[in-house]
Amino acid sequence: MRLVSDERSGAHAVLILDRRVFPEHTEWVRAETPLEVAEAIRAMVTQSSGPLYAAYAGLELAALQSRGLAVDAARASLAAAGHALATARPTNGHPREAVDLVLHAIEQATTTAELVERAIAAVREGLDEYHARSRRLARHTVELLPDGAKILTHCWMDSYLIELLGAANEAGKHYDWVATETRPYLQGARLTAHTLRELGQNVTLITDGMGAAALAPGSSIGPIDALVTAADRVSLDGSIANKVGTLGLAIAANAFDVPFYALVQTPDATLASGADIVIEDRDPAEVLSTLGTRTASGLVTDAWYPAFDVTPPRFVTRIVTDRGDFAPGNIADYFAGENS
Repeated sequence: MRLVSDERSGAHAVLILDRRVFPEHTEWVRAETPLEVAEAIRAMVTQSSGPLYAAYAGLELAALQSRGLAVDAARASLAAAGHALATARPTNGHPREAVDLVLHAIEQATTTAELVERAIAAVREGLDEYHARSRRLARHTVELLPDGAKILTHCWMDSYLIELLGAANEAGKHYDWVATETRPYLQGARLTAHTLRELGQNVTLITDGMGAAALAPGSSIGPIDALVTAADRVSLDGSIANKVGTLGLAIAANAFDVPFYALVQTPDATLASGADIVIEDRDPAEVLSTLGTRTASGLVTDAWYPAFDVTPPRFVTRIVTDRGDFAPGNIADYFAGENS
């Protein structure tokens, strides 16, 4: 993800690594407006932490493209860009957090130049803080995982996974990994497993339907010591929303006494319960094909694709945040003392 400019015209654009085809192909999607960045987010060009990075890049692009406007018009332009970026994928809360930070930063700007400067500074601040909080979250996670643990993960944790490996290395711990393939985009097979092997980790790939069998006692894959996933949203009752399929794995882990650790930097204070989490329904046609190749019978026309599911707190062992780990029922304690 990077912002580029044309040397002749000075026009700016955002280049987004197309994770739909990586690692087989390294291709970049060029977005020349914030709306095109939002469309790339919606189209799954980038995933996991990617929408956060894309949102920040889109906001910086919007700020740069507003330099010729009066200050109020520039503020309105950023607000419109922010709305498009924040709503591109409704279950993923990261873009909304980025938009809130940048729009708050420009509220008091009295000139367009000041507005642009404040917006870009907020982008840098937000990215730095995200990386710092990911590192803190990773250290707390490593404290829960013994050396030599075999970990089952689902989908693509991106920054959390990379920071977790770094924290494990600092602590002198090594893990073995089992990754689900994660249909229909196969993020687990293409991104998670690829990254783990690239970083020297042992990883075994399984299909999505094998998760419960892997967690069961006596599995030939060997005992799974923990289920560890990211969480796109966490409500104040300890419910977690993550890539669809997480719920089934959590239920199986609970049945076989395997702890489930859900990773999120912060719970969402606007969500009282899991019922308040909006689940993104994607085009069912995406289920009929895999990576652009039709895999369903030509006679099949109906499908269903909720991109996320919600796991109730009774199936979650601990929620790990940048402030430590919490029992699901106590996750609201994350905010204790903030207003005192």
